[in-house]
Amino acid sequence: MLDDLRIAVKEASDPEKAAFFPRFFKTGKGEYGEEDIFCGLTVPSARKIAKKYQNLPMADVTCLLQSKIHEERLIALLILIFRFQKGDIVTQKIIVDFYLAHTQYINNWDLVDLSAEKILGTWLYNDNVAVLNEVLFELAKSTSLWERRIGIVATFAFIKNGRTDMTFAISDLLLHDSHDLIHKAVGWMLRETGKRVSEEKLETYLKPRYQAMPRTMLRYAIERFSEEKRKRYLRGDI
Repeated sequence: MLDDLRIAVKEASDPEKAAFFPRFFKTGKGEYGEEDIFCGLTVPSARKIAKKYQNLPMADVTCLLQSKIHEERLIALLILIFRFQKGDIVTQKIIVDFYLAHTQYINNWDLVDLSAEKILGTWLYNDNVAVLNEVLFELAKSTSLWERRIGIVATFAFIKNGRTDMTFAISDLLLHDSHDLIHKAVGWMLRETGKRVSEEKLETYLKPRYQAMPRTMLRYAIERFSEEKRKRYLRGDI
């Protein structure tokens, strides 16, 4: 089955996108995606292939997730999402444990953003309050850029269910992070708390903190505010 899947990937790949993606995902020397390899497969095409091969043996899913080819790792994560969404609690626990054991391969922002909420965040929100703090806080304190991003993006599952507490708690841990990709992720999640839950709660969080935030984080967080309110935050007049 794995050979057939790889043939399908090759047939659906686009040489122009294969040339563009390395620049878009920063694969140059010293950049966050250094040495990542792309074949030029779009996400819709990857999702179609993953759905067809969602019953791939777990050993082959592992092989895909450990691949140097970005889109093969993408397909592996999509397969895990399909299985998680259809699985019982035992299956879901196996997938979550597998996910957490293989975070080193979930190593670009699109892979994190695609999977963190749908697998880890959903699991923690639904079933595992007892281990919630330990898992997300450990990720947020990690030396790995991608684990830190997983920690904050996973809280999207809580936001979608009307909760802001975990997003605010993890944001506090990442407030002074040095990496732009964390600034963007935290700002994005904060923006979503205002959009989906309460702008008032977002402002209550922001007011004592916004002047210490990285500029990018703040800009993302206040993106949906009125123009006048955005200007006041950016000027420091709140």
